[in-house]
Parts: sequence; structure tokens; C-alpha cells
Amino acid sequence: MSPTVALLDYGSGNIRSAYRALEHVGADVEITKDPQICLNADGLLVPGVGAFAACMRGLREVHGPRIIGQRLAGERPVLGICVGMQVLFEHGVEHDEAADGCGEWPGTVERLQARVLPHMGWNTVQQPDSPMFAELSDDERFYFVHSYGVRTWQLDGTDFAAPPRVAWSEHDGDRFVAAVDNGALWATQFHPEKSGAAGSQLLRNWINTL
Repeated sequence: MSPTVALLDYGSGNIRSAYRALEHVGADVEITKDPQICLNADGLLVPGVGAFAACMRGLREVHGPRIIGQRLAGERPVLGICVGMQVLFEHGVEHDEAADGCGEWPGTVERLQARVLPHMGWNTVQQPDSPMFAELSDDERFYFVHSYGVRTWQLDGTDFAAPPRVAWSEHDGDRFVAAVDNGALWATQFHPEKSGAAGSQLLRNWINTL
């Protein structure tokens, strides 16, 4: 029986491409905003495209922070993609508009300090030792489209059962968080659903944890 994945529909995101990519790697996918379906599925995928504050408004309208928090309290897998990763952090500052995120990780999403923005196209990441990157070589390239990201990772005073495993990437001399494996919570700044065979393998790795 295929694992079930709820693809959270909150009015912002790469819904259709993510749907097809998940189906391709063997998941039974449902696009939904129904909290009960999101809580009961084997996995929850949180997509995101656009501005941080707007995504948070949409997420709150469908009780997204509560759904994410409840799943993680029960160690139920969640995957965030692009802005769906950014909203997992404490804060975001975009176009001079500050907003609170879901607060699963400390840190602030801010404009990248690069001469050329957006960061658009294929890039490598510094991969941690993580099941997220199983079967993937260190020189694999993933597809990015963003101008904002988390540029510093600070865990001082934060209580985690195991330290999150963080992948980094660099654009035009500026370093930023490219992906995080934090047990039941995975997230990528890049778009695995647009990253060809490498992205499919990463999604397959996630499906294998469900």
C-alpha cells in the first residue's frame, strides 16, 4: 500500500508540480486544507511560493501552524519546500514587512546579500550526513528560485533531542541554509519537484521514512 501524503493547500505554492513529483515516487497524494486529513496522512508536505508574510497569513487561515505543531509533537513527518521551509523559522523580514513564522527553528529569513537576485537556477549544496541525501552524490545540483533565506543558524539555548542536520549553499558569495533534517521535520530551500532525478531521489528518501 502506498504511503499517503497530504499536500497542504493554503493558497500559495507549487501545488501541481509537487503533486506530480510525489506521485512519481510512489505516494498516494491528496491536495487538501482539511485539518483532519492533514493530521491523519502518513506525511504532510507544506509548499510555498511568494512573500513570507503573505504565506503565513494563508497558512494561519487553514490552521497550518497548529497542524504542523501537532504532527511534530507526535513525530509525524512534515516536509517544507521553498517558502514552506522559510515559514518554519521564527521570523521573516521581506519588503520591509516583518512577520512571525511557525517558530519550529530559531532564525530570521532575510534578503540575501548578493549582487544578483533572485538566486535562480541549479546549484550544489554542502550535504550533511543525513538520510535526506541518501543515494545522492556531493556534486548533485538542485533548482533554486529565491531572493531570501536564512543566512545564520543559531541554536544556542535551544533544546533539541538531536541537533538538526543542516545543508548549506552559496550564491554570489553569500551562504544560506539550503535544507534541514530535524528528525520528523525536513525542509528544503530548493525545489526538489523541479530538480530532476536528484530531486526525485530526495523525495523518495522522504517517502521511505513514512
